Amino acid sequence: MCVATSTLESGLNWKVLVTCFLNIDAERGRLLRTYLHQVLPDLPVVLQDEVLDPGAIRYLVTWTLPEDMNRFRRLEVIFSLGAGVDQFIAAGVPEGVQLVRLIDPGLTAMMQEYVAMAVLGLHRDLPGYLSNQRAEVWQRVSVPPPAQERRVGVMGLGVLGQAVLQALAPFGFALSGWARSPRRIDGVRCFHGAEGLQEFLAQTDILVCLLPLTTETEGILSGDLFARLPDQAALVHVGRGRQLDHPALLKALESGRLRAAVLDVTEPEPLPKGHAFWSHPKVLLTPHIACITRIEALGPAVAANITRHQEGAQMEGVVEPQRGY
Repeated sequence: MCVATSTLESGLNWKVLVTCFLNIDAERGRLLRTYLHQVLPDLPVVLQDEVLDPGAIRYLVTWTLPEDMNRFRRLEVIFSLGAGVDQFIAAGVPEGVQLVRLIDPGLTAMMQEYVAMAVLGLHRDLPGYLSNQRAEVWQRVSVPPPAQERRVGVMGLGVLGQAVLQALAPFGFALSGWARSPRRIDGVRCFHGAEGLQEFLAQTDILVCLLPLTTETEGILSGDLFARLPDQAALVHVGRGRQLDHPALLKALESGRLRAAVLDVTEPEPLPKGHAFWSHPKVLLTPHIACITRIEALGPAVAANITRHQEGAQMEGVVEPQRGY
């Protein structure tokens, strides 16, 4: 993890920590600091390998919480380096500290692209053709139904879920969605709550998981859930790794309950060497790249929210830890 701190002696009297998250390289950390210095020249920013004064920290930009958070006794705001925040909620956000997710239209567009790619690939049996290619077999896997007859269901109807449904609509798929509370989306059959989940799953050929990680959604992609899907359904998992029961998915794939899965998130990340997902012919695995944070978007978002906070204005993307989003 990259950590950054410094003390400001200007009229604004800021003291700030900027932390480069675990999955970002040192070069991008330096780029972020360069941008912040350009737009907030009085704001000091220090990186991981620089001297840290924990008592001076008011802002933390990170992907996961650093060790011994009690050191940061003046911390006021944690900025997530992405749209996801459940890793902070699971670790425990310190009392009195605001948690802010990154709001970036570019992240939404990337998720739309990834899910569209995954759904179209499953619709046209891409995992099967990739398996045939590796085996040097020139053979048709299946004759796919028209898109209008392929039922695609999205679990999680927040900003990303609704954006994904919007991106899938032009292909003509029969679209549905499920959320904890009622939703109304044009052209989408919406279900909600525990009672609606059963009906939603029973009519879903390709299931897209975009749920946040909460106590209710941890382990939700289980054998019981897979059993409620139609035979030969498929899975796109872009939610959180801890939502997926690995043995249950493998069993569902072997039994034919599921015909294929596209996974962008796992627990742990990366998967250990020799894990079945690495080489499974019915699994397409990617290294958590559905959404990739760009410094060009992160810098302006963080700078704008720091300015809002200093001015006493409402920041964009503030999360309610009790709800998980």
